[in-house]
Amino acid sequence: MTTGTRLDPWFTSYAQRAHGLAASEIRALFAVASRPEVVSLAGGMPYVTALDLDAVADTVAQLLRERGATALQYGSGQGDERLREQILEVMAPVGITAHPDDIVVTTGSQMALDLVVRTFCDPGDVVLVESPSYVGALGVFRSYEARVVHVDMDEHGLSPVALSQAIDQVRADGGQVKLIYTIPSFHNPAGLTQGQQRRHDILEVARRAGVLILEDDPYGLLGFDGEVPRAMRADEETGVIYLGSFSKTIASGLRVGWAVAPHGVREKLVLAAEAAVLCPSNYAQLTVSEYLATNDWMAQIDTFRKLYRERRDALLAALADHMPAGTTWTEPAGGFYSWVTLPEGLDARAMLPRAVAGLVAYVPGTGFYLGEAEQDANRRSLRLSYCYPPPERIVEGVRRLGNVIDDELGLIATFGQAAPGTGWHQHDEAVLSTPAPDLA
Repeated sequence: MTTGTRLDPWFTSYAQRAHGLAASEIRALFAVASRPEVVSLAGGMPYVTALDLDAVADTVAQLLRERGATALQYGSGQGDERLREQILEVMAPVGITAHPDDIVVTTGSQMALDLVVRTFCDPGDVVLVESPSYVGALGVFRSYEARVVHVDMDEHGLSPVALSQAIDQVRADGGQVKLIYTIPSFHNPAGLTQGQQRRHDILEVARRAGVLILEDDPYGLLGFDGEVPRAMRADEETGVIYLGSFSKTIASGLRVGWAVAPHGVREKLVLAAEAAVLCPSNYAQLTVSEYLATNDWMAQIDTFRKLYRERRDALLAALADHMPAGTTWTEPAGGFYSWVTLPEGLDARAMLPRAVAGLVAYVPGTGFYLGEAEQDANRRSLRLSYCYPPPERIVEGVRRLGNVIDDELGLIATFGQAAPGTGWHQHDEAVLSTPAPDLA
């Protein structure tokens, strides 16, 4: 046995990539933030209580009575064929036309993301991501030792000019860009949505550069104005891998997602999936399939839309009422999140313990960046989630947060600003590198 440490005798035996998988002190802090007296605006948990749970129970009972032996058995590594056909119907509103053979069913879209990165990225390969980007994706990129380069966003989402410049710069430096990772609809964490022209511009940049786009679309059906954004994959079949999920539109606990990929890529993803899990859960897949076949799933999505819109409205009204001058935030047209930028001089990460002491929690913005993108401006940012608490709790949480921010501004006015690099700053690169599922 190789010599390790007193706490972990195998420490020196780990693969190099395992050393980047570190839980942060913030994750430990959220164990305290889960107390009922704390208003958590941190977690991205869908409000599954809005489901008709009696209908779900009936669906499961019927499945087990009629197809129990199949549901509890091994299945296909690519996923149940009937479910893949139904997924085509689920994707129709975002404009995607495909064949069931183009789809790989996975254990949540997080697994699909992992399979794509495993298939394409060698250590040191570059993945271009938005600035900020989904923390769960950053953890996957880190685990496969890919190099993450953040690309600027504006109020319309990912900037095609900045994207083209980033590709050119990486190549000029001798790097290889393997993937462009983007969440074009109701972005996590920024709360922004790319318009159709912006999506076309990004597709054109990727086509010219010969770089594959990884389109992550868990929120696409959860827009608040009734319009469903057209997926990038709808206009580009060979240059886009599309990731979808039932976590936000049915239930996250079922862990059923999928990827739509070009033929050759699909074959690699199936082989990678079989190596990882043999096959996705037949029980979970057939539960989703039976639910889609026997329930008005679009009506349920409308219920979620109305519920999340009400909570979004409560959040935005509370921010307008309780945030001090100099605070800005995005106004999401769908999804779960708003991105808040604090007044000059504040540090959202350093402020978090005092916020939790003030009985409110959020996710600091630095958790959505890696490496050189960790800059002072990003330290002023935080993500607020409105999907889970009821509106009155959201308003109370924002009121508490406003009080914490006012206190912080008072401290700065009295004692001055802490020097960058002090306190928690020294550990920024590992922040939320392995996010808890309810925070992602």
